[in-house]
Amino acid sequence: MDPATWRAVPYMLVSLAFGVGWFALLAIAVPFSIMLVIFWVGIPLVLLTTFACRGAAMLERRVLRAALGVRIADPYRARPERGIGAHVGWLYKDPATWKDLGYLLLLFPLSLVEFVVSALSWVGTLTLITAPFWHAQGEVLRFNDALALDSWPGAVLGTILGFCMLAVTAYAVRGMAWLHGTLAVVLLSGSEEERLRASRARGIDAAEAERRRIERDLHDGAQQRLLSVAVDLGRAQAKLDHAPEEARLLIAQAHSGTKAAIAELRDLARGIHPAILSDRGLDAALSGLAARAPVHVDVAVELGTADERPPPAVESIAYFIVAEALANMAKHSAATEASVRVTKENRQVIVDVWDNGIGGALVSAGGGLSGLADRAATIDGVLILHSPVGGPTLVRAELPCEW
Repeated sequence: MDPATWRAVPYMLVSLAFGVGWFALLAIAVPFSIMLVIFWVGIPLVLLTTFACRGAAMLERRVLRAALGVRIADPYRARPERGIGAHVGWLYKDPATWKDLGYLLLLFPLSLVEFVVSALSWVGTLTLITAPFWHAQGEVLRFNDALALDSWPGAVLGTILGFCMLAVTAYAVRGMAWLHGTLAVVLLSGSEEERLRASRARGIDAAEAERRRIERDLHDGAQQRLLSVAVDLGRAQAKLDHAPEEARLLIAQAHSGTKAAIAELRDLARGIHPAILSDRGLDAALSGLAARAPVHVDVAVELGTADERPPPAVESIAYFIVAEALANMAKHSAATEASVRVTKENRQVIVDVWDNGIGGALVSAGGGLSGLADRAATIDGVLILHSPVGGPTLVRAELPCEW
């Protein structure tokens, strides 16, 4: 039997508790908060209830992923930097807020039906399968006046019917899981237009941040060195006739500055797109990154033959995700070993970077991991971070080869 079925079974039996809990909370909190708005006390209660809805929806997305294998990214619009009014508008103008509320209200009747159907199906199935046990205990399984398992042949027949019913129950669970997952995708994910708009916005922001970084590196690095070279050459030209030894020293100094500027430009170009990645692919490029790491890093790249290389954009994003993850590991994690694994699954490139450090990493606004998430979003990819305090840390990127 498919393992996905067994993962769905406990969810069908337990989700009723969440459905009842959230329905009861909303049925009490929403009217009560709105009623108190006229006294101003209700305003923070309304906001608190809204944030609670969002938190519950975010939790449900992660539970659905673990239980039903349904991957739903948080669809919320980008949060404004400042202003109470801007934050309130951001919260209540976002369609995802109202879709979260709708899902949580529907979760109660939906989970009730799933629980009743699942519980009755499993109880009936297990009862039939264990019919010989009950017959040996002197119990008679009676379904109605005309149908009862009161003999050994009847008990064996019940067991056979129970295994047949097991298959039916499994398919029923899978069907309910599919319907539940479909409803969750409709209500808990953003519309295609919203998703594309958010992806484009994040891509534009990432490109703009990269442009500013390049300008800053050019201005503070190579440009200053070349300016210094020009000054040294000017001074050498002025001293060439009457102080040739000083002019020679200035020319040597300008020569060293030129070489340093070339090295900085080469590093800058490598930061934009490393040549080894274009020439030899991810395996060689990531092996080079691992060799420069301060701890031992195992690298495994399983992408098929050289003719099956992912698109250049996917390779570039995968490279920089690994580079940033290893750089963060070296700075903050106190790790002693790490691993990088790149595989191809269902037209997706999966990048896993693991280390045994102290954990506690966060995707914060303006941080390196946030920038990588924005890079991945430009091709509809997803960056997932699992880094509990105490470790270990796992950075996973799921990058589609088609977008």
